[in-house]
Amino acid sequence: MKRVLAIALAAFLALPGLALAQGKFAYTELKPVQPTESAAGKVEVLEFFWYGCPHCYSLEPSIEAWTKKLPADVQFRRVPAVFNERWGHDAAIYYTFEALGVLNKLHRPFFDAIHRDRLRSDNQQALSEWLQKNGVDANRFFDTMKSFGVQTKLRRAAQLSVAYRIDGTPAMAVQGRYTVSAEQGRSHQGMIETVDYLVDLARKQK
Repeated sequence: MKRVLAIALAAFLALPGLALAQGKFAYTELKPVQPTESAAGKVEVLEFFWYGCPHCYSLEPSIEAWTKKLPADVQFRRVPAVFNERWGHDAAIYYTFEALGVLNKLHRPFFDAIHRDRLRSDNQQALSEWLQKNGVDANRFFDTMKSFGVQTKLRRAAQLSVAYRIDGTPAMAVQGRYTVSAEQGRSHQGMIETVDYLVDLARKQK
């Protein structure tokens, strides 16, 4: 993992980006444009987050409300940002939830446990107890966390964090072309409105 992060950092320093402002919307145009993983005809929107980030936690209700109203041609995906081993640990937890089929059930409760109940996600005993309380076998969870599938997604998340030049969370990206930081959005609503503007822009570019 350390080697992946070192390679990613070197790549990050080599990638240019251009900050732009269109009226009230501030965002960054990515150069080069990144490939997307969305279905044909879909506009891809990514949210880069960290479970330990209080700003990501406070944004989560707005994200949940926004995703319920997304147009049919928009495909949303969360990406746990990876900057170091600590963030990588929490990213692996996210992908383990996904692999076990409990992500939709546990994503928000896990956020709550960290920020409301002060759960230390890097404390294996505390995490094991939390998992058991939420109906997840801890031994199976930690075995899955080490699996090839989860570790592959973890490496990909680290690569995406660099390729999209993410330097803090929360951050959002649209169609591999644009990113919006929390600072650029200025507020939860401002961030989402900027993403909506960029989704419309990406549609026109298709």
